[in-house]
Amino acid sequence: MEFEPLLKKVARGRLGVARAAKLLRSGHEHDLGFARVDLARHSRCGVPEVIYCAGKTSAQVSHIIAAMLAAKHNVFGTRCSPEMYATLRAQHPTLVYHEAARSITLDVVPQPKQTGRIAVVCAGTSDLPVAAEAALTAGRMGARVTRIHDVGVAGLHRLMRHLPALKKCNAIVVVAGMEGALPSVVGGLLDRPLIAVPTSVGYGMNLQGVSTLLAMLNSCVPGVTVVNVDNGFGAGVAAALINRMVAGKTRTK
Repeated sequence: MEFEPLLKKVARGRLGVARAAKLLRSGHEHDLGFARVDLARHSRCGVPEVIYCAGKTSAQVSHIIAAMLAAKHNVFGTRCSPEMYATLRAQHPTLVYHEAARSITLDVVPQPKQTGRIAVVCAGTSDLPVAAEAALTAGRMGARVTRIHDVGVAGLHRLMRHLPALKKCNAIVVVAGMEGALPSVVGGLLDRPLIAVPTSVGYGMNLQGVSTLLAMLNSCVPGVTVVNVDNGFGAGVAAALINRMVAGKTRTK
């Protein structure tokens, strides 16, 4: 439930305080028994309620979708398999599947107007699912997103031509697997907040991305922030929040 319209009604005398308090209490969440859908997250934190589909049954996800739609909340679900999507679409025909990002969306109200600019930089094609998740997340939170793919350090010349575009961004997400060197390279060239995302891509003792994570955490470049392995969603949220603050300040000048 949006707080501001409700408070305006109270201020104009169109809604009593007791009734407004009851609506606010009832509008905070929807208790499904197996899940408590947070309907006030966006008003409280600036981040919409998002369904993490992995580990849930299709029936559980479908019930959460129904609760969000009843509250007139847009639906965004991450880590949704094609098989789960096929089942869900039978119950929610307008559900959209974003194959590259492994995500689902269903919009019932307009998306926020996109402002500012962030970039999602992807080292290799194998890292694309995580990069696509980051880009989709940031875009749905109101950021204009520039996507730059396959510019890993094995061919550093591919990155250099994109520097002018990167310098126009308010934040940069860098996604890489293997030895995780790309965030250090990008961070050493630009004066922008950088969120590094290690992926579980790599041979042998990559340890499902642990070695990449440790390499990024040990970057010698100051100002590099690192999220967990394959956490494109978390990186997208962080970049969008930074972009929102910078874009907002630019508009008020």
